[in-house]
Amino acid sequence: MLIQLQPEFDEVLQPLGSHAVEFFLAASLYHARKISFASAAYIAGLSFDAFRYRLEEHFDQGYIISDECVLEDLQTVEHIAS
Repeated sequence: MLIQLQPEFDEVLQPLGSHAVEFFLAASLYHARKISFASAAYIAGLSFDAFRYRLEEHFDQGYIISDECVLEDLQTVEHIAS
């Protein structure tokens, strides 16, 4: 898919480096929980660590962990410990 942006976005995106469009598209889909972290990193053309770093750089947070996942993990630990 070829994306053509309005020219006024050039001045906003250019200081953010190469592939800024791909990164912010991937980050948006990841934050909306439409794709996995691995898929988002792939779309952005970045390694896991590089994608996490850029998420932290631009959004002050790398991974998104849902409350449900944390509760499930706590229940698993409780089950194993008992």
